[in-house]
Order: sequence, then structure tokens, then C-alpha cells
Amino acid sequence: MFVTCLDLEGVLVPEIWIAFAEASGIPELRRTTRDEPDYDKLMKWRIALLKERGLGLKEIQKTIEKIEPLEGAKAFLDELRSISQVIILSDTFTEFAAPLMKKLGMPTIFCNNLTVDANGMITGYNLRQSNGKYHAVKALQSIGFKTIAAGDSFNDLEMIKNSQAGFLFRPPKHIQDEYSHIKAFTEYSDFLAAIKAVIEAER
Repeated sequence: MFVTCLDLEGVLVPEIWIAFAEASGIPELRRTTRDEPDYDKLMKWRIALLKERGLGLKEIQKTIEKIEPLEGAKAFLDELRSISQVIILSDTFTEFAAPLMKKLGMPTIFCNNLTVDANGMITGYNLRQSNGKYHAVKALQSIGFKTIAAGDSFNDLEMIKNSQAGFLFRPPKHIQDEYSHIKAFTEYSDFLAAIKAVIEAER
């Protein structure tokens, strides 16, 4: 049996930090895991910048409330869940993800959580597990599942490379060029067809 493991941002919903960068007028916050492979470095930089600007969790959540899934994402996910178990593996946070999961039909998500002080300022973050996407697919395999994995960023590559089938979905050009041996898709219909082909080949 297959479990399909998907990244969230850039695959099913827009990048949260990019949306907040636009809403807050802080273009520096457009930097994501597509640009910075060191997640700890990226998050510490984000938290320091938020503190400097006096912005907390509430301000980010107001932006997230306005974010809608990417066009076609909900229909894609609904059909995918009819043929495969699906887990979203994301480096986002429960404090960010909850309203987005409602809009996607409440799929299962494994992600992280934030440390927030009494004033609503983000002071830190807590990883569910270091390199969690890789460990999730290996754990699923250890209990008899085969995994299909897809994402668009540096932090998705380990789960993609260590799954029975792995794909890129709408990656930035520099990642697609560097990892040209990994099949990349830009349309949900083609992406779904590839996943179906993997599953059918095992029957």
C-alpha cells in the first residue's frame, strides 16, 4: 500500500511567508526554503526580523485567514485521497496550518509548532523532529508502506529521494535545474496521472 507524502506550501497553498511579506510590506520575508536550505538559520532570521518590526503571531494569522488553496489544489487532493492515503509533511506550524487544513478538507498534516510569549510575539520554534520529512517516510516504510513524495523546495529533497517514487511540483528554476533527474510537474492533472501510474504499476 502506498502513502503519498506532500509538501504544503507551494504545492497546495501559496507560500505563507511570501503572502505575509506582501501584506506587511517587508520584502525580506519573501525568503523561503526555496532559497535557504538551512531551516534553522532561516527561522532564526525570520523571528529576529519580526521582533525588530514588532510583529507577532496575530498579524501573521490575519494574513493566513485570507489565503486560499492554489487553484485546483482541493480537487486534486480529493481525488488523490480516493486512491491513496495522504499525509502532508510540512515545516510550517500548527498555529499557521489550521485554517488552511479546513479549506483543504482536513487532510492529515505533520508539522511543527511555535513558542509564543504572553504578548503574542514569536520567540522560538519547536521541530517535531529534525529532518522530519525524511524520518516520516522512513518510518512509514518501516511498517510496510511504500511512499510517494513530492515537494518544491530544498527541505523536500530527502523525502523525495528516499521514497519509492518522488517528484517535484512547481519548483523554482534553480532547484529544477540542479535536480533535473527528478521528474517535475506544473499541472495537477499531470501530477495526479504520474501518481496513479506508480500505484497502478504495483497492482
